[in-house]
Amino acid sequence: QVQLVESGGGLVQAGGSLRLSCVASGLTFSNYAMGWFRQAPGKERECVAAIKWVGLNIYYADSVKGRFTISRDNAKNTVLLQMNRLKPEDTADYYCAAVLRNWLVTTTRDYDYWGQGTQVTVSS
Repeated sequence: QVQLVESGGGLVQAGGSLRLSCVASGLTFSNYAMGWFRQAPGKERECVAAIKWVGLNIYYADSVKGRFTISRDNAKNTVLLQMNRLKPEDTADYYCAAVLRNWLVTTTRDYDYWGQGTQVTVSS
């Protein structure tokens, strides 16, 4: 079965950095567009970054542009989210997701598979 396993979350001070990793199994990774989403308490889940199957097209939410970088390594079935200059408002559970599409997908309902999430807490 398909599994997406995130890691790399934790507690960091404002201005710090974290790198989230998501390792996929049970699917042909290079055929899937990937996304990173986050959900803060009381808020809807939102897409913060997405990457096309060959990594040539990338989406960032306005709130993270210039601070977050998404990348993928199809040989390792891995998608990364490098998060720099973190802010308290970045505090949330972060999820990676996969969708069998060869274009960017940023809507939650369109993704096929989800990881279990990793918590990111940014202290002020």
